Parts: sequence; C-alpha cells; structure tokens
Amino acid sequence: MTEEIFSIEMPVGERLIIRKNRIKGEGTGEKRLAVVTGIHGDEFEGQYICYEIARRLHENPELLDGTVDIYPALNPLGMDIADRNIPKLNMDLNRMFPGKENGTTMERAAAAIIGDLAGADLCLDVHASDIFVKEIPQVRVSEEFAEKLLPYARLLNTDIVWMNATATVHESTLAHSMNMLGVPTLVVEMGVGTRIDRGYGKQVIDGIFNLMKELGMWRGEVPKTQFPVISTDGEVEFIRSHTTGVFLPAIEHNHYVKKGSRLGSVVSPLEGKVLEEIIAEKSGLVFTLREYPFVYEGALLARILMEVDKN
Repeated sequence: MTEEIFSIEMPVGERLIIRKNRIKGEGTGEKRLAVVTGIHGDEFEGQYICYEIARRLHENPELLDGTVDIYPALNPLGMDIADRNIPKLNMDLNRMFPGKENGTTMERAAAAIIGDLAGADLCLDVHASDIFVKEIPQVRVSEEFAEKLLPYARLLNTDIVWMNATATVHESTLAHSMNMLGVPTLVVEMGVGTRIDRGYGKQVIDGIFNLMKELGMWRGEVPKTQFPVISTDGEVEFIRSHTTGVFLPAIEHNHYVKKGSRLGSVVSPLEGKVLEEIIAEKSGLVFTLREYPFVYEGALLARILMEVDKN
C-alpha cells in the first residue's frame, strides 16, 4: 500500500510528494524493515533494489512475517533531473537531517522522513557512487555504532564492510540521525552514478533477504551469501592524480593488485604523451575505480583495501 509521508505545495504550482510502499506480511510478526534510497538524485542503483524487493514480496506475501517499508525517492525533485542535490537550492539533502518541523521546505521534508522511519527495527540507506567513480557493493559503518551494526552488515552479501572513523562521519546524514535515535541504520553503496548495475543489485537484494531471514521476517529460502572483508580507514589507500588530463585505467574494477602494479596512466590528448603513470604503493583489492575519464590534480582515481589478497 502506497502512502504519502510528506506533501507540500511548491511556488510553481506543483506539489513535492514523498511516498513509501508499505508491504505487510500475512504472518503475525511485528518487526519492521525500512529500505530508503534516492536521497541523491543522480543515484539510481536503489531503484532496481526497491523494485525487485517489492516484486518478490508481492509474489510471496505468505512468506513475509513482518512489515517492509520501501522509500524509493527521498529527493524526488533531484531524481526528476538526475541532480545529486536539491534543484535550485543546490543543497545536499543528506546534510539536512534530522530536519526541522517548522523550518524550510526541505528541512520539514527531512523531519517528516525521520518521523516516519522512527520505530523501525532496522533501516537500510541505499546509495550509488557519484558519476566519477565506481564502487563494488559495500556497507559503510561508523565506528561509533559498529558494535551494534556489524552483525547486520555481515549478512548483506556485500564484498566489504568499510568502518569509518567517527571524526569523518557527517552528523547531519540520515544514517547518523537514525542511529542516534536508536534505529540501527546501515549505508549500502555500489555502482556508479546515473546507472543501474543489475548484477550488483541482485547481490545486495539476496543479502537483504538473507538479513530478513535472520531477523525472522522471511520464511522463504535464500541464496547462499558471502562474508565480507571488514576494513577500517587505516587499511584503505587513496590513489589521487597529481596532474590534469585523461585517466586510462590499466586494470579491471574489483581487481587484486600487488605493490608496484601499474593501475593506469593520465595522458594529454593535446600533446600525445603520458603525464603520469599511476602505480600502486600497497597490495590489496581495488574497490573503487575512476569511471569518469577527465581528471584534475587531486582527483580520486582508486581506493585500495590493503592486506587483502586473492587467496
């Protein structure tokens, strides 16, 4: 059943409407899972995940024992034009939580979202990367809440769980606000902006049903899932460009590299020469790789999860 959780008249004569789809199982279970996405309007990976979860649940309502709330577009204005931020305002909705009930339009929207999510047993905040880099499926967890969140994160069938130092976590994100309210909230990230990778989506969807099975919300069978590598900020190497040009990767995404391996090069189309060879300074798994070819000095080219090998 679809419901409006926030609606307000806009100056242009239209309405801003944020909706959710509440799917209740045929059992008596009271657990509630919330799946939210679309905070950033250029991230579409969550759209496939929302569709496929809803499709499977509608096909087998007798196997669901509890409630699943699906929020596919928290920033519908941004999604309409594939704008990461809120159009015209150029503001990031994921820096406006927990919002204000008597604030600006989007502060009121943020407060309504938080109010509607309150009371859930678990929340999954699904993101894609931006248009510049591609990510393998991962869960991002703040060290502040790691003890509570890691048991859930391990069930989601992602490749890695990246624990971020508390000092690097923005307190005005949806995930931080919900965790502060006592609702365990995990950030799931995969793919690249403005695209849908159904392989990645299926991997995470299988993990979500595995999680529901462990929570006692799903009576059906679930595929075999993998255990992720657990990382911390100290185990991740950031590879950045030192020049401005076009990045030509020499490796595949989700690829294991050794120290000294060539990752790619930055070239000058004008001069026809290599400006910089990109060399791995550590061994490990390339879990982030530049997708957008044009780079500037300081641009992120890759991230390597260290101390990981293919064995």
